[in-house]
Amino acid sequence: MKHLLLAAVAALSFNLAAAVEVAGVKFDDKTRVGNGDLLANGAGLRKKLVIKVYAMALYLPEKRGDAEAVLAAKGAKRISISLLRDLTAKQFVEALEEGMANNHTEAEMAGLKDRLKQFSDTLLAIGEAKSGTTVVIDWLPETGTRLTVNGQVKGKDIAGEDFYKALLKIWLGNKPVQDDLKQALLGKAS
Repeated sequence: MKHLLLAAVAALSFNLAAAVEVAGVKFDDKTRVGNGDLLANGAGLRKKLVIKVYAMALYLPEKRGDAEAVLAAKGAKRISISLLRDLTAKQFVEALEEGMANNHTEAEMAGLKDRLKQFSDTLLAIGEAKSGTTVVIDWLPETGTRLTVNGQVKGKDIAGEDFYKALLKIWLGNKPVQDDLKQALLGKAS
């Protein structure tokens, strides 16, 4: 009986240790997107100066420690963001658009323009997001990029894996929004 109790405590401790926590936000160590199970690749904190803006996690079919390998990975993917301060939709959209522009040429941005507008318009329709709001951006190979806010799907799925990769480059590109956040999402301790 003692061995069984010790095994149960050890298993529980392992499961608790496997959960990812950033700035008080707990992210599951695995999740299901579409037909596939995904693992938390890494999680980190977005700060602007000293202000905590959001905690986020990146989920992939298998862990990858290299940004190019993440971008090339096939299958479903998830970006999970939990806001740590109130933001207007306009602030969120402007930050996304700036992050995309910083990691793409003008020609690449031209190819993404209509889909970026669709995504931005969907976000703008939300109005504002209070601290604690969760924003999930999934890549579903069957249908495209899906935006979910506080558990509710918003807008229509956006076709094209290139669009999802463009979003990922905001955090994982050559000019990421924050270097230490990029490293955290790649599973590298800072």
